[in-house]
Amino acid sequence: MSDRAFNPFIRLDPKDNVVVARMGVPAGTPVPSEDLVTRQEVPSGHKIAARFIRKGEPVLKYNTVIGFAGEDLEPGTHMHSHNIFFDEVEKDYAFGKAYKPTQYVPEKERATFQGIVRENGAVATRNFVGVFVVGNLGASTARKIANYFTPDRLTDYPNVDGVVPYVHQMGHGMERSGEAMDLLRRTMGGYIRHPNTAAALVVAQGYEVNDLEEFLRDQKLEVGPKLKTLVVADAGGFRKAVEQGKSLVAEMLPLANQATRQTVSAEHITVGMQCGGSDGFSGLSANPSLGAAMDILVRHGGTAILSETTELFGVEHTLTARAVTPEVGRKLVDRIEWWLKYNEGRDCQINGKVSPGNNAGGLANVLEKSLGGAKKGGNSPLMEVYKYAEPVTVKGLVIMDTPGYDPVSATGQIAGGANMVCFTTGRGSCFGSVPAPTMKLASNTPMYTRMQSDMDVNCGVVIDGETTVAEMGQRIFEQLLRHASGEKTKSELSGMGENEFAPWPIGVLS
Repeated sequence: MSDRAFNPFIRLDPKDNVVVARMGVPAGTPVPSEDLVTRQEVPSGHKIAARFIRKGEPVLKYNTVIGFAGEDLEPGTHMHSHNIFFDEVEKDYAFGKAYKPTQYVPEKERATFQGIVRENGAVATRNFVGVFVVGNLGASTARKIANYFTPDRLTDYPNVDGVVPYVHQMGHGMERSGEAMDLLRRTMGGYIRHPNTAAALVVAQGYEVNDLEEFLRDQKLEVGPKLKTLVVADAGGFRKAVEQGKSLVAEMLPLANQATRQTVSAEHITVGMQCGGSDGFSGLSANPSLGAAMDILVRHGGTAILSETTELFGVEHTLTARAVTPEVGRKLVDRIEWWLKYNEGRDCQINGKVSPGNNAGGLANVLEKSLGGAKKGGNSPLMEVYKYAEPVTVKGLVIMDTPGYDPVSATGQIAGGANMVCFTTGRGSCFGSVPAPTMKLASNTPMYTRMQSDMDVNCGVVIDGETTVAEMGQRIFEQLLRHASGEKTKSELSGMGENEFAPWPIGVLS
C-alpha cells in the first residue's frame, strides 16, 4: 500500500494542531498517523483537528497562528472558515534578529544560462519590440501597429521574439502630478528600459494628461535609433498614424535583430514571484518548492522579488526577522500599515476573507493564505523593500510593494527589472506576461493533469509523496535556466501576455 493511500493527511510541523488532507476523504476515514477518525467529509486541501482544540485557542499550521477556534473542536473535525475565527495576531517583528548572510556559490562555479547582453551590461531573457501608449487614447493605434507584425512578417528577424502593444486604461482624466502619475510613468519607463525590450515606439493622441514630452523628460528617455515617438494628431489621424507607426517599427527591427545569446551567470536572473488561484496545497508544494528554487538562485547571485503585500499580512514578522537591517524590516511594516489604512472598512481580503476560489481550495482566511504565499520567499535573508515599479538594484531576496491582483503585481515586478516570472497556482490560473515570460507551477497533480497545456511544472508530486520540496526546488531552478535561455513557456506557446500589462490604477479619475 502506498504512503498516499495509507496516510491521507499531511502533518507540516510537530507542534501543529491541524493536519491537511492530501485528497478528498469521506467521514469515518481512519488517520493512523494521528490516531483519529474524520468526523465529516473533508475536501482535498482542507484541514482537520489533530487533537482537541478549545474554543479561542490558536489554530497552528506550520507552527504559525492562522486563526482561533470558533468553538470546542474534537479530533477529526473538519477545520475551515466556518469554525476558524479570524482575528489580529500579536507579532514580534524581531527586526533583523534572525538575519543570516547568504552563503554564495563561488563565482566560477555558478550556474549559467544563454542570455542577451545589452550595451549597458544588463542581461535579457527575451528580445521584444514594444509599442507603448502614454494614455488609453492611443490604444487602438498601438494595437493596429503591433498586430501588423505577425510571425510571417518577422521571418527576416529571427532574433526578435515579437512586436507587442502595451496598452492601459490610464494617462488621461487623472491628476497631473502626484503618486498616481509618478507610478504610471515609473511603470512605463521601467518597461521601456527593460533589458527584454530591444526597441520601443511611444504613441500619444496628442493631448493626454500624461504628456508625451513630459513623460520622456521625467523618465530621462531620449529619442534615438531604438526609441521613437508618434503623435496621432500630428500624423494626420488614425489611419495615417498607423502607417507611420509601422514604418517606425520597421526601422528598428534590424537593430533589434542584432541581439544574440551568450553564456552568462545565473546572477543575471531576476524572478518576479506570483501566486494566484491558490488552494490548500499551494503552501505545501508549489510555494515552498519555488522558495527552495529561489534560495538556490540567491546563492548563485540572482534576485527574487516577493510581492502581493496584502497577502503577506499576518506573517510579515517572519520576514522582518530575516531582514538585513532593522530599517529594511521597518519598511515592510510601514507598507503593511499603509495597506491596512487604505482598506479600512472595506470588504477586502486583508480584512479577513479570501476569494471564493481560495476558500473552496481550503484556505480559511488571509492569515492562512499569507502563510502559504510567504513560502515563495524561501529562507533567504530579506535584503530590501521597494515601492511599486521601482528599479530593483539589490541582489538576493527583496520585496516589492504591490496589490495582490496578479496582473497588476507582475507588471510592477517586470517594471522593476524582473526578466522571468514564476507563478504558482492551485486552482489553475492561465496567466502569461511579456516581455518577461511566466513559468507556471501547479500545486497538485489533478489540476496539472487537467491543464497541462498551461502548466510548466507539476509540484503536486510533492503532495503525492514522489519527491521532496528540496528536490522539486532544484528541478524548478534547472527549468528556470532553460526558459531564461529561450525555451518557451506554456503561456508563450499559447500566445499569452500582452493583455496582462496592467499598471496599478491607484488615484483619482476625473
